[in-house]
Formats: sequence, C-alpha cells, structure tokens
Amino acid sequence: MLLLALDTATPAVTVALHDGERTLAAADEVDARRHGELLLPAVDRVLAAAGAGLGDVTGIVVGVGPGPYTGLRVGLMTATTIGAARDIPVHGLCTLDGIAYAAGTAGLEGPFTVATDARRKEVYWARYADARTRLGDPAVDRPAAIAELVEGVPAVGAGARLYADTFTGVRHDLPEHASAAALAALAAERLRAGGDGFLPPLPLYLRRPDAKVPANYKVVTPR
Repeated sequence: MLLLALDTATPAVTVALHDGERTLAAADEVDARRHGELLLPAVDRVLAAAGAGLGDVTGIVVGVGPGPYTGLRVGLMTATTIGAARDIPVHGLCTLDGIAYAAGTAGLEGPFTVATDARRKEVYWARYADARTRLGDPAVDRPAAIAELVEGVPAVGAGARLYADTFTGVRHDLPEHASAAALAALAAERLRAGGDGFLPPLPLYLRRPDAKVPANYKVVTPR
C-alpha cells in the first residue's frame, strides 16, 4: 500500500505519502489564494522526499470538503486526474473527518465538534462521538444558529477559533486546518478494515457557489 493523500478544502494545501503504517513524507502550506499554484509542486516534493514516483502509488486519498468551491475543486480534479492516468482508485474522505482524526491522534477524546471557516460569516461543522465517529452529516450554518449545540463542547478547527464566542470550548492547541497525513492514516485504517467508509471523489459544497449569473442582463447578440 502506498497512498498519496491531498486536501485543498481549507486554506491549507496539504499533501502526504503513507505506506499503510506510517507517513513517509508530508508538505503543508497555508495560503487560501494559491491552491492551484502550490498543489502539484507539493506532490513532487513529497514523492521526492520519500524516494518514490507516481508509478509506485497504489491509491489516492482526497478530502472532498465541505469547502469553498474554488479551492476544493483544485484538489479533487488533481486527485481524479492522477487516478485516471495511473488507473488506481481514488478514495474520498470528508475533510472534517480528517481534522477530527488528527485531533484524536493529538489526544482529544469525544464528544467534540469540528468547524472550518465557510466564509459569509458561516462555518462548516460536524459533531463527533470520538475521533473516528461522526454524528450525522456535515452542515453549514451561522454560528449563532448552533450556539446552544456547541457551547462548552470541545471544538477544533479554524471556524471554531474564528467564532470562539460561540465555540466556547475551542482548543487552540489542536489542528486548525486539514492535514493530508491524517487523511492518509484514516484511509489506511479503513482500507485495512475492509475498505468501507469512503466517499466518491466529488465536491461536498453544501451550498451554491459564490459566482452567479446576473438576473437582468442585456442581450447584445443579434436575434
């Protein structure tokens, strides 16, 4: 098993290579505006650091979000293109699950909440019984709308940090953004257990993109 994992659903551009037992190499850079520019060079660095090539990779792991449209599609298109070119499986995982798994690895026990910044004064969030067990589907909400559900509950992620007045149990000592190393470790664990629990490599947006077709525009082409 040699898994190439990547995630661009948060401001982090994160890539890792995992052999099924441990992370061989990883690269993480936080820059919300340069996902497309940074991702492939990060893949090259990680493969080189591990002394491997794309031909050695047996599977791709990719975070499917939830996340903003522009950044999220960079990772998903890259993952699906590599998978198709190499004829290897592409395993999708919820990005929030990866953050939860990383928090559990760092010592956090459940129950807890994971929240990332969804912009528009909203968060993508989910509740967890423990680092491997999500309670329900991810959602997008304004913090005020979920205040009673998350108040005092341990919380991790950039969304929880941004709205610490709502996520009053926020843990600043735990992961803020997605980690490809954590996604790869979670995927390896699920593959060893039989391969269940993966999602198709399709974007989990939870809402419509920011860009919209103008409602009233003039027709300038001849009729």
